[in-house]
Amino acid sequence: MTLEQALERILTNPAFLLAWGVLVLGSLSVLVWDLRTNNPMLGSLMKYVWGFTVLYSGPIGIGVYWYSGRSQITHDSLWRRGFRSVSHCYSGCGAGEITGVVIAVGLLTLGNVPTALLTFALAYVAGYAMTVGPLLQEGVGFREAMADAFYSETGSIAVMEVVAISTDLWLAGEATMGDTLFWSALVFSLSMGLIAAYPVNVLLIKWGVKEGMANPASMAS
Repeated sequence: MTLEQALERILTNPAFLLAWGVLVLGSLSVLVWDLRTNNPMLGSLMKYVWGFTVLYSGPIGIGVYWYSGRSQITHDSLWRRGFRSVSHCYSGCGAGEITGVVIAVGLLTLGNVPTALLTFALAYVAGYAMTVGPLLQEGVGFREAMADAFYSETGSIAVMEVVAISTDLWLAGEATMGDTLFWSALVFSLSMGLIAAYPVNVLLIKWGVKEGMANPASMAS
């Protein structure tokens, strides 16, 4: 049995999607409880970032949050900054990817190549928006904000979406929205994109291309 066949056997089983949904709901419940009880001081942007990260990746997302996103972390590090940075990128790109796949397959019934192109474009728009929007609120001009997003986010988004979209099409290129595989391959591919883009973010922070998100522990002081 090939890797593709093994994955399809798991992902076509409705029990997988049901179990994943339960894990996501449980992870979201833990996140909401912790944000309200122990980390209400975190900024609204990062609360949204963690909410979307956990929504897309369930137990993986809550693990990333627990390791790098709480004010109770004992010390910050490049690895923790990398997780916060990739989650920030992921929260926007994931929304763009889901929107693109649903529109392309569910509404327009496009083929694989147009689906990939539309999804890639929407992921970039949503990913850039997560950087440009906050900069505009801080008074930065639109052109400067776009230049900053292009410089700091392009590499991360590219790797994330190439891996996520290619994984989704590899597993479910012929699936429709009525198929279990369509949705299970989508959630699987999202997490694969997150994992692939993590080392890219670590390197971008190390090289000074990205600053990384602020240490949450500093918000508790």
